[in-house]
Amino acid sequence: MPSVPNALLQQYVKLTEFLGQVLGPSYEVALHDLTNKERSIIAIANNHISGREIGAPLTNMALSILKDKSYETSDYRLHYYGVAVNGKDLQSSTFFIKDRGRLVGMLCINFDDSRYREISNQIMGLCHPDIFWEGILSRASESAGSANPAVPLKPERFGNSTEAVAADAINRELEHLGVTADRLTSEERLRIISVLDADGIFLLKGAVKDVAAGLHCSQASVYRYLSQLKNDDETP
Repeated sequence: MPSVPNALLQQYVKLTEFLGQVLGPSYEVALHDLTNKERSIIAIANNHISGREIGAPLTNMALSILKDKSYETSDYRLHYYGVAVNGKDLQSSTFFIKDRGRLVGMLCINFDDSRYREISNQIMGLCHPDIFWEGILSRASESAGSANPAVPLKPERFGNSTEAVAADAINRELEHLGVTADRLTSEERLRIISVLDADGIFLLKGAVKDVAAGLHCSQASVYRYLSQLKNDDETP
Protein backbone atom coordinates (compact mmCIF):
# COMPACT_ATOMS: atom_id res chain seq x y z
CA MET A 1 0.00 0.00 0.00
CA PRO A 2 1.44 3.44 -0.90
CA SER A 3 2.21 5.94 1.81
CA VAL A 4 -0.53 8.46 2.52
CA PRO A 5 0.93 11.92 3.19
CA ASN A 6 -2.32 13.39 4.47
CA ALA A 7 -3.16 12.26 8.02
CA LEU A 8 -6.87 12.86 7.37
CA LEU A 9 -6.88 10.51 4.39
CA GLN A 10 -5.04 7.88 6.38
CA GLN A 11 -8.16 7.53 8.53
CA TYR A 12 -10.20 6.73 5.42
CA VAL A 13 -7.97 3.87 4.26
CA LYS A 14 -9.37 1.42 6.82
CA LEU A 15 -12.85 2.87 6.30
CA THR A 16 -12.58 1.92 2.62
CA GLU A 17 -11.82 -1.69 3.55
CA PHE A 18 -14.58 -1.68 6.18
CA LEU A 19 -17.24 -0.38 3.82
CA GLY A 20 -16.24 -2.90 1.18
CA GLN A 21 -16.74 -5.72 3.67
CA VAL A 22 -20.02 -4.36 5.07
CA LEU A 23 -21.68 -3.45 1.77
CA GLY A 24 -20.59 -6.61 -0.02
CA PRO A 25 -19.23 -7.58 -3.44
CA SER A 26 -21.73 -5.51 -5.44
CA TYR A 27 -20.22 -2.29 -4.07
CA GLU A 28 -16.81 -0.96 -5.03
CA VAL A 29 -15.30 1.58 -2.61
CA ALA A 30 -12.40 3.73 -3.84
CA LEU A 31 -10.38 6.34 -1.95
CA HIS A 32 -8.67 9.08 -3.99
CA ASP A 33 -5.77 11.28 -2.87
CA LEU A 34 -5.96 14.50 -4.90
CA THR A 35 -2.30 15.39 -4.43
CA ASN A 36 -1.53 12.93 -7.24
CA LYS A 37 -4.28 13.02 -9.85
CA GLU A 38 -2.47 10.62 -12.17
CA ARG A 39 -2.17 7.92 -9.43
CA SER A 40 -4.95 9.02 -7.13
CA ILE A 41 -6.39 5.73 -5.85
CA ILE A 42 -4.69 4.87 -2.55
CA ALA A 43 -7.20 2.28 -1.33
CA ILE A 44 -9.90 0.26 -3.08
CA ALA A 45 -12.26 -2.55 -2.09
CA ASN A 46 -14.12 -4.92 -4.44
CA ASN A 47 -12.17 -3.61 -7.40
CA HIS A 48 -13.47 -6.42 -9.63
CA ILE A 49 -16.35 -4.06 -10.41
CA SER A 50 -14.28 -1.44 -12.29
CA GLY A 51 -11.07 -3.42 -12.80
CA ARG A 52 -8.96 -0.62 -11.35
CA GLU A 53 -5.99 -1.02 -9.06
CA ILE A 54 -4.22 1.14 -6.48
CA GLY A 55 -2.45 3.86 -8.45
CA ALA A 56 -5.23 4.33 -11.02
CA PRO A 57 -6.00 7.95 -11.98
CA LEU A 58 -8.99 10.17 -11.33
CA THR A 59 -12.05 9.50 -13.49
CA ASN A 60 -13.56 11.95 -15.95
CA MET A 61 -16.28 12.72 -13.40
CA ALA A 62 -13.77 13.51 -10.63
CA LEU A 63 -11.83 15.78 -12.99
CA SER A 64 -15.05 17.55 -13.93
CA ILE A 65 -15.84 18.14 -10.25
CA LEU A 66 -12.38 19.65 -9.73
CA LYS A 67 -12.83 21.85 -12.78
CA ASP A 68 -16.28 23.23 -11.93
CA LYS A 69 -15.48 23.40 -8.19
CA SER A 70 -18.94 22.10 -7.28
CA TYR A 71 -17.37 20.61 -4.14
CA GLU A 72 -17.19 24.14 -2.71
CA THR A 73 -20.97 24.27 -2.24
CA SER A 74 -21.63 20.59 -1.54
CA ASP A 75 -20.21 17.81 0.63
CA TYR A 76 -21.10 14.94 -1.70
CA ARG A 77 -22.65 13.97 -5.04
CA LEU A 78 -25.21 11.18 -5.10
CA HIS A 79 -26.50 8.58 -7.54
CA TYR A 80 -24.90 9.51 -10.84
CA TYR A 81 -24.43 7.17 -13.76
CA GLY A 82 -21.20 5.24 -14.29
CA VAL A 83 -20.03 2.62 -16.79
CA ALA A 84 -17.62 -0.15 -15.82
CA VAL A 85 -14.88 -1.42 -18.14
CA ASN A 86 -17.01 -4.47 -18.95
CA GLY A 87 -19.88 -2.18 -19.99
CA LYS A 88 -22.05 -2.72 -16.91
CA ASP A 89 -24.04 0.25 -15.67
CA LEU A 90 -23.12 1.48 -12.20
CA GLN A 91 -24.79 3.79 -9.72
CA SER A 92 -22.08 6.00 -8.23
CA SER A 93 -21.80 8.43 -5.33
CA THR A 94 -18.86 10.50 -4.08
CA PHE A 95 -18.09 12.02 -0.69
CA PHE A 96 -15.79 15.05 -0.71
CA ILE A 97 -13.04 14.87 1.91
CA LYS A 98 -12.05 18.37 2.97
CA ASP A 99 -9.32 19.66 5.25
CA ARG A 100 -10.33 23.09 6.57
CA GLY A 101 -12.31 23.75 3.40
CA ARG A 102 -9.66 22.45 1.00
CA LEU A 103 -10.57 19.38 -1.03
CA VAL A 104 -7.93 16.71 -0.37
CA GLY A 105 -9.67 13.48 -1.30
CA MET A 106 -12.76 11.68 -2.53
CA LEU A 107 -14.43 8.55 -1.21
CA CYS A 108 -16.39 6.95 -4.03
CA ILE A 109 -18.91 4.10 -3.93
CA ASN A 110 -19.93 2.37 -7.15
CA PHE A 111 -22.89 0.00 -7.01
CA ASP A 112 -23.33 -2.75 -9.61
CA ASP A 113 -27.03 -3.61 -9.49
CA SER A 114 -27.02 -5.73 -12.66
CA ARG A 115 -27.78 -9.06 -10.98
CA TYR A 116 -30.64 -7.51 -9.02
CA ARG A 117 -32.11 -5.99 -12.17
CA GLU A 118 -31.83 -9.34 -13.95
CA ILE A 119 -33.73 -11.04 -11.12
CA SER A 120 -36.31 -8.24 -11.08
CA ASN A 121 -36.83 -8.47 -14.84
CA GLN A 122 -37.30 -12.22 -14.64
CA ILE A 123 -39.88 -11.88 -11.86
CA MET A 124 -41.77 -9.12 -13.67
CA GLY A 125 -41.62 -11.14 -16.85
CA LEU A 126 -43.46 -13.94 -15.07
CA CYS A 127 -46.10 -11.51 -13.80
CA HIS A 128 -46.81 -9.64 -17.05
CA PRO A 129 -47.04 -10.41 -20.78
CA ASP A 130 -43.82 -9.68 -22.67
CA ILE A 131 -45.26 -6.76 -24.67
CA PHE A 132 -46.62 -5.10 -21.52
CA TRP A 133 -43.31 -5.50 -19.66
CA GLU A 134 -41.26 -4.20 -22.63
CA GLY A 135 -43.42 -1.09 -22.57
CA ILE A 136 -42.67 -0.54 -18.87
CA LEU A 137 -38.91 -0.91 -19.47
CA SER A 138 -39.08 1.51 -22.39
CA ARG A 139 -40.86 4.18 -20.33
CA ALA A 140 -38.42 3.66 -17.46
CA SER A 141 -35.49 4.16 -19.85
CA GLU A 142 -37.00 7.37 -21.22
CA SER A 143 -37.60 8.63 -17.68
CA ALA A 144 -33.98 7.90 -16.69
CA GLY A 145 -32.76 9.94 -19.65
CA SER A 146 -34.93 12.96 -18.88
CA ALA A 147 -33.43 16.27 -17.82
CA ASN A 148 -32.37 16.25 -14.18
CA PRO A 149 -29.97 18.94 -12.99
CA ALA A 150 -28.77 16.71 -10.15
CA VAL A 151 -27.63 13.95 -12.54
CA PRO A 152 -24.62 14.56 -14.84
CA LEU A 153 -25.33 13.96 -18.53
CA LYS A 154 -21.98 12.24 -19.14
CA PRO A 155 -21.46 8.89 -17.44
CA GLU A 156 -18.44 8.29 -15.24
CA ARG A 157 -15.83 6.11 -16.94
CA PHE A 158 -13.19 4.10 -15.15
CA GLY A 159 -9.62 3.63 -16.37
CA ASN A 160 -6.35 2.33 -15.01
CA SER A 161 -4.21 4.97 -16.74
CA THR A 162 -4.29 8.63 -17.74
CA GLU A 163 -4.03 7.52 -21.36
CA ALA A 164 -7.26 5.55 -20.98
CA VAL A 165 -9.06 8.51 -19.39
CA ALA A 166 -7.98 10.85 -22.20
CA ALA A 167 -8.69 8.31 -24.95
CA ASP A 168 -12.21 7.67 -23.67
CA ALA A 169 -12.97 11.40 -23.56
CA ILE A 170 -11.64 11.89 -27.08
CA ASN A 171 -13.50 8.91 -28.52
CA ARG A 172 -16.73 10.13 -26.96
CA GLU A 173 -16.39 13.51 -28.68
CA LEU A 174 -15.36 11.96 -32.01
CA GLU A 175 -18.43 9.76 -31.88
CA HIS A 176 -20.56 12.79 -31.06
CA LEU A 177 -19.20 14.64 -34.11
CA GLY A 178 -19.41 11.56 -36.29
CA VAL A 179 -15.85 11.85 -37.61
CA THR A 180 -12.53 10.05 -37.24
CA ALA A 181 -9.44 11.74 -35.83
CA ASP A 182 -7.62 11.75 -39.17
CA ARG A 183 -10.44 13.74 -40.82
CA LEU A 184 -10.84 16.49 -38.23
CA THR A 185 -10.83 20.11 -39.28
CA SER A 186 -9.11 22.77 -37.17
CA GLU A 187 -12.51 24.00 -35.98
CA GLU A 188 -13.52 20.49 -34.91
CA ARG A 189 -10.24 19.98 -33.04
CA LEU A 190 -10.78 23.28 -31.25
CA ARG A 191 -14.32 22.23 -30.31
CA ILE A 192 -13.13 18.89 -28.92
CA ILE A 193 -10.28 20.47 -26.95
CA SER A 194 -12.73 23.01 -25.55
CA VAL A 195 -14.93 20.18 -24.24
CA LEU A 196 -11.93 18.29 -22.84
CA ASP A 197 -10.70 21.43 -21.10
CA ALA A 198 -14.13 22.07 -19.58
CA ASP A 199 -14.17 18.45 -18.37
CA GLY A 200 -10.83 18.89 -16.62
CA ILE A 201 -8.83 16.43 -18.73
CA PHE A 202 -5.86 18.82 -18.83
CA LEU A 203 -5.58 18.71 -15.04
CA LEU A 204 -3.78 15.40 -15.59
CA LYS A 205 -0.04 15.51 -16.21
CA GLY A 206 0.75 14.25 -19.68
CA ALA A 207 -2.76 14.91 -20.95
CA VAL A 208 -1.53 17.24 -23.69
CA LYS A 209 0.62 14.45 -25.12
CA ASP A 210 -2.25 11.94 -24.95
CA VAL A 211 -4.74 14.37 -26.52
CA ALA A 212 -2.31 15.28 -29.31
CA ALA A 213 -1.89 11.59 -30.15
CA GLY A 214 -5.63 10.99 -30.03
CA LEU A 215 -6.43 13.95 -32.28
CA HIS A 216 -3.57 13.30 -34.72
CA CYS A 217 -1.88 16.64 -34.18
CA SER A 218 1.23 17.98 -32.45
CA GLN A 219 1.50 18.91 -28.78
CA ALA A 220 2.30 22.45 -29.93
CA SER A 221 -1.06 22.54 -31.71
CA VAL A 222 -2.88 21.48 -28.55
CA TYR A 223 -1.15 24.22 -26.57
CA ARG A 224 -2.09 26.69 -29.31
CA TYR A 225 -5.74 25.66 -29.16
CA LEU A 226 -5.74 25.97 -25.37
CA SER A 227 -4.18 29.43 -25.61
CA GLN A 228 -6.85 30.44 -28.13
CA LEU A 229 -9.60 29.23 -25.77
CA LYS A 230 -8.05 31.17 -22.89
CA ASN A 231 -7.85 34.33 -24.98
CA ASP A 232 -11.44 33.91 -26.10
CA ASP A 233 -12.54 33.60 -22.46
CA GLU A 234 -10.66 36.77 -21.52
CA THR A 235 -12.06 38.79 -24.41
CA PRO A 236 -15.01 40.97 -23.25
